Amino acid sequence: MTAFMTRFAAALALATLVLGPLPAAAQKPAPRPPAAKPQPPHGAATTPQTAPAGGSATQPDLGFGAFERGEYLSAFALATKHAEEQGDAKSMTLLGELYANGFGIPRDDKKAAEWYKLAADRGDSNAMFALAMFSLAGRAGPRDREASAKWLAAAAKLGHANAAYDLALLYMEGELFPRDFNRAAELLRTAADAGSPEAQYALGTFYKEGRGVPQDMREAARLWAAAALADNIDAEVEYGIALYNGDGVERNEKAAAALFLKAAEHGSAIAQDRLARILVSGLGAPANPVEATKWHLISKAGGETDLTLDDFVAKLDADTRAAGEKAAKPWLDAMQKPGAQQQPSQAAPAKP
Repeated sequence: MTAFMTRFAAALALATLVLGPLPAAAQKPAPRPPAAKPQPPHGAATTPQTAPAGGSATQPDLGFGAFERGEYLSAFALATKHAEEQGDAKSMTLLGELYANGFGIPRDDKKAAEWYKLAADRGDSNAMFALAMFSLAGRAGPRDREASAKWLAAAAKLGHANAAYDLALLYMEGELFPRDFNRAAELLRTAADAGSPEAQYALGTFYKEGRGVPQDMREAARLWAAAALADNIDAEVEYGIALYNGDGVERNEKAAAALFLKAAEHGSAIAQDRLARILVSGLGAPANPVEATKWHLISKAGGETDLTLDDFVAKLDADTRAAGEKAAKPWLDAMQKPGAQQQPSQAAPAKP
């Protein structure tokens, strides 16, 4: 499910003047959540567990509390008791998690899938999402994208954020389903409203381009701002650009510079390039040719091309240029290490 991630619009052309508006970042959907990453079966440790129809009053979810504390054997015992005696779907999902990840008990994909299926049949959206990931990864059976899509659709219908986001990607891909950006936008809205930063970022790009929704930069900026608060690096870059240019939001060069710095320190080559431009112009942060050189060199090593900054660095005096190169060296050395990547905290697809 990665081929379609590079099919978004190509990057907008870089500005030819350093003091001009900052260009937009490359358009790409947010990265897909890793299939193997377990999702807490109950949402939060403080969520109460409601007894099934005909049962007794609501009681604390002791099984999930034990799970959160890493007391997996206790979680297994409590979940088994609730599942067998009360037919509790959330406890069944918890058992699936324990078996799927080998927490406290031997890993057993077959038993995990059985428990997930029992919980899914009782309407638990987390179990449905887990089954979708199992089908996609070929755990407890052959890989089956159609079955995965079926479970994603079922979970998304119940408001599961990750399921709605993944299903939106399938509609963008246009292979398993006919390509449908209107439907993708609806699903991204479901996930974004549920708090998914990836969906907020992706839906923001839809509003920017008018794809599947009316073009609306104010809504795009609002969504990117929400995702940026959750430390989504791509959203920090896009919202930073919007702030710097006053596009869809009141212009604030200083706030934009702070966002670019944050994203740059987390390895975003685009943010590093934009920060270097600001440090040349002095608009948003004090001009600093040494730091500008540093971030330009790091960004360039990460794949960004900026001829204007190349020219700026080339015209610096030897001492200033050498200081910038020295400041960049620890970053450049780290990027040369095996397995190093320019965006360590977020496995985003490469800029087209």
